[in-house]
Amino acid sequence: MLHFSENMPLDPTVTDIIFRLVLTLIAGGLIGFNRERGGHAAGFRTTILVGLAACIAMIQANILLDTSERANGSMDILRLPLGVLTGVGFIGGGAILRRGALVTGVTTAATLWLITTIGLCFGGGQVVLGTIATAAALIVLAPFKRFDTWIRHEQKALVTLRLTARAEIPDLGPCLSGSAGEAKLVALRQAEDGSQEITYELRWIASAKEDHIPPYEIVNRQFDVIEFRLASRTD
Repeated sequence: MLHFSENMPLDPTVTDIIFRLVLTLIAGGLIGFNRERGGHAAGFRTTILVGLAACIAMIQANILLDTSERANGSMDILRLPLGVLTGVGFIGGGAILRRGALVTGVTTAATLWLITTIGLCFGGGQVVLGTIATAAALIVLAPFKRFDTWIRHEQKALVTLRLTARAEIPDLGPCLSGSAGEAKLVALRQAEDGSQEITYELRWIASAKEDHIPPYEIVNRQFDVIEFRLASRTD
């Protein structure tokens, strides 16, 4: 017989355990499918495995807590799932990549942390809470992502120009004033052929929905651009 209670039942049956694992499997599969479809590092199988690990840890704590109480023990059993939650923080940290000013994987790390808490909920028998958390996660990862593309925020990019050896270093600020952008000189080097390679950091306001990059188009019309690299956070 399945146990449904606001408090964690201390005597889960085999049916209870299977039911909790299945719910975690479904939750991890739904969230993982969303991440897999987006081509993220932590996809379908990874999300399921993290959730199952958390669920199993909570079930184990559940059983040990029952054993400890029957033996009048004083062990702090709940440190086991809390340790799992802390450990997932290191996995999430590994999912975050930084290449210069470009940061990726933040949402992936947060998703792994969330599926861990969902696994802990199901593992502890908190079916309603785990179900609501799963539904909320799917809403944030799917419909809310469309809203995110409409939000205008600061975009960054690094652009490298090639100039002749005697050319003056240009000020790109006036070139970008029409697109509400600004440019800052960050590097200057002399190439083997004697030409100058100058790198600027560009900043402008745009939404992710806009598929064109006004600063690049403006600068590319006036200068010899040899490299253009987005430095905004992507995930």
